[in-house]
Amino acid sequence: MAVVVTDRFSNLLYWNPFAERLFGRPGTSGPRDQSLSLGIMEKDHPLAVELSKHVLKGGVWEGTFDVRRGDGTIIYVRAQAVPLRHPSGSVTGIVITAREAMRSNEREKDRFGLLERIGERLAGSLYVEETLKRVAEMLVPQFADHCFIELMEGDRLIRRVSTHVRGWSPPPNTWAPIGAEIRYPTGHYADIALRRQETILVEDFSQTNYPSPGEANTRLAAEIGMTSAIVAPLSVRGETLGLMYLGLSNLTDRRSPHYDAFDRDFVGAIATRVALAVDNALLFEEERHTAESFQKHLLPRALPQLDGLEIAVRYYPAAPLASHGQGIQTQVGGDWYDVIPLSAGRVGIVIGDVEGRGAKAAAVMGQLRAALRAFAQDDKPPAEILARLDEWTRIIATPEQDESGTDVSVPPIVTCQYLVYDAWSRQLSFANAGHAPPLLLIGDTCTELDIHEVGQPLGVRAKGLHADLVYKEETRTLPPGAALLLYTDGLVDRRPLRDADGRPPNVEETLALLCDRLVEISDASVERIADAATVAVPGEIDDDMAILVVRSAPENLDVQERTFPAQPIMVGEARRMASEAFAEWNVPEERAELACLLVSEVVTNVVLHAASASIPRRELTMDGPPLPFDESWDIPGFEDEVVNEKEFTLRLRRGGESVWVEVFDQDLRLPRIRSAGENDEGGRGLYLVDQLAKRWGSRPTKEGKAVWFEIPTKSR
Repeated sequence: MAVVVTDRFSNLLYWNPFAERLFGRPGTSGPRDQSLSLGIMEKDHPLAVELSKHVLKGGVWEGTFDVRRGDGTIIYVRAQAVPLRHPSGSVTGIVITAREAMRSNEREKDRFGLLERIGERLAGSLYVEETLKRVAEMLVPQFADHCFIELMEGDRLIRRVSTHVRGWSPPPNTWAPIGAEIRYPTGHYADIALRRQETILVEDFSQTNYPSPGEANTRLAAEIGMTSAIVAPLSVRGETLGLMYLGLSNLTDRRSPHYDAFDRDFVGAIATRVALAVDNALLFEEERHTAESFQKHLLPRALPQLDGLEIAVRYYPAAPLASHGQGIQTQVGGDWYDVIPLSAGRVGIVIGDVEGRGAKAAAVMGQLRAALRAFAQDDKPPAEILARLDEWTRIIATPEQDESGTDVSVPPIVTCQYLVYDAWSRQLSFANAGHAPPLLLIGDTCTELDIHEVGQPLGVRAKGLHADLVYKEETRTLPPGAALLLYTDGLVDRRPLRDADGRPPNVEETLALLCDRLVEISDASVERIADAATVAVPGEIDDDMAILVVRSAPENLDVQERTFPAQPIMVGEARRMASEAFAEWNVPEERAELACLLVSEVVTNVVLHAASASIPRRELTMDGPPLPFDESWDIPGFEDEVVNEKEFTLRLRRGGESVWVEVFDQDLRLPRIRSAGENDEGGRGLYLVDQLAKRWGSRPTKEGKAVWFEIPTKSR
């Protein structure tokens, strides 16, 4: 029996020799925390405090502790604590007597307490590997020298745990390692346990004779002196999950080297709890895997290769959360990111968060992501894209009606930021729907991107207020080498997160902590920045988290641009400009000729339609008194201005694997492919562009429209 005596302040006064053996550590006296002296595990520290308070009030306490010994092994200790009294009757300390549970003459008394403790430890695990690890910690070395746990995978039995007394492991090519398929011969006691679905006891191997799994197995068992074993099937809900094997050998010095019938029944009770814990863990992992797969398949599987922009993304579901009366939530949610290639090498960048968690939030997220991708292809300004997405958010609201039949559908609440970046001009256009501003990292400074107009989240706009009035477009220029960190609130909202005063930090403090970390690695790759951001804020992830990091190229990309009068003779000039640019950029001749052909087709189309295009009206203003009627039109340069009103601009851009051609004019009509008759002279230009270009399209601009196409610079 271990005897430990402390004073009222938990200072150690006495520690007998058996206590040193039991707890595996010396018991030097002096000011010392009682829980640390006994090796009580951290999760049981509140129990130790309760013990002290109760006994110091004159009461008696009895219970079971998890104790981590000096060598790292875990045992269960049954302890009783009584008050130490002064002759005057006052309580001056605590006397604790303790013994190793299940290894005394009071096994029956300890049984229920120990089973309860085992159940508590197993119930705290949601993952199979963690559950199996806890089982092994509980049973070795306190109850067994060797522990094997094998689980069924289909019709195969796979070893998942192989734990042995400290300092010993089976030599290679003897006992099967973790991950190996196990096949017990017919008539083996483990085979009997599986077939009969009952716990089998081998009390003394010297008195029995079972078929051997293999010669090497038998030889090793003889070398270490295997004396006794218990094999228990892991069964739950009528299904066999696997089996648990416990063995004793001469590797340790025990009071009894053999199991008995009481041990068999006890292991059977433990196996029932282990089977339930493993089953719960398997079900949870399956549910979580399904939910995570569902969400991850709604997110982009691979990012496109973009010129002038480095991109890194991260997505993390939140840790499991116990909810009141609703079991364990898998914590997937509606956070999403996206990178959308647009016209002429421009790119749309998205970060968003649907309120709530679970499959519903993820499903809403999937619909919004698909809708935004479709809207983005129109190449409209970011504010217009968010306005359309706001309308879509209301459309997908679950239909609900009150008793009178009135529609009371509540749209989901969504925060979102949509940005469009042009790597050649370094122009960043964006609109914000209630989302946290990105962090801008330039050199050794990290600040929030300056956003003047933050609109309402999608789905909460007041009736009668048009979305165009809520979402405003802003433009910034992204300096060379600057990085943007877009994130959802899961990055900064962690649990439990407390500062030195025990209060949760505010958003400003959390962002300052994040920025400090980002500044330290500002010169690192976007992948390292993304990794650093995920761990910069301490605490467990309370909400799912999406991170998107983009960095602009340090060097300028090649671009050439020129404006021509909209005259037929200029078609050749435009083609010559394109040919010279492609030659300067070392575009392969075959690719350059193809691009020049399509330049001719698009420019010709612009020139032909320029004659029928309406001319924007200009207001003529002059200083001074009105001119006489006969002189009013004799204004130098006025006729030339009207004649030269119609013009087009040719812009050429070179990327890493493609060249982009854009033609701008003042005609508001967007081109479309039409079917040309057999004898028609025209109508085939856009058909050629559609057939020969990798991608092509058109978009409205403030002055008119732009027609663009992409030609790969590498042969197909």
